[in-house]
Amino acid sequence: MFYPKKIVFLLLGLISIGFTTFTRIDDEWVLKKQSNGVSVYNRGVENTAVKELRAITQLETSLSSIIALLLDRESYPQWVYKCAKSHVLKEVTDVEAICYQNVVAPWPIDNRDIILNVTVKQDETTKVVFLNSISKPDYIPEVDNHVRVLEFRASWTLTPLKNGIVNCEYQLLFDPGGNVPTWIVNAAAIDGPFETTSNMRRMVLKEKYQKMHYTFIKELQ
Repeated sequence: MFYPKKIVFLLLGLISIGFTTFTRIDDEWVLKKQSNGVSVYNRGVENTAVKELRAITQLETSLSSIIALLLDRESYPQWVYKCAKSHVLKEVTDVEAICYQNVVAPWPIDNRDIILNVTVKQDETTKVVFLNSISKPDYIPEVDNHVRVLEFRASWTLTPLKNGIVNCEYQLLFDPGGNVPTWIVNAAAIDGPFETTSNMRRMVLKEKYQKMHYTFIKELQ
């Protein structure tokens, strides 16, 4: 079956740690796209033909502003690539939540959805912040006319540098499931992390994120 490129892109909108079935190997990251301050790489992993992705950019802003955007799940359809719906199912603590995310795909591709266990932590010494998301597919029953993504992991690593710069690294590895060939997924996968990271550069500058401060996030002094 032939899958138009734009249909595959919609599946790759699923976001933007800890698989048992995916094992990282020592493949080198390969630069696939670089534009407007965003670089996107991929590399191979064991036990799957799907490539792991990494996007890197630098922002002149606070750690709290970036976390504020990443925790604002309802905003995701505005900036996360092809995300149709996103909301919090349960606030576990200030730094942990169970979230729902959905991508609507055109016929004949079934819609995808994913349940994520999202956690935030910060290294006390380096002040590096980690936001990790791992699939929790059985948290709620499957939704009609949707394919539940079973295997997914994503992470944001926010490293504060001098002069108010934050290095942002986004990594993603998932299997969309269904009948989409992995070679098509890999061929089209670069646009998802690139667009998401590019849009983040714009979104994080909004006043409601710039003025946010969290007690669990310490800025680099």
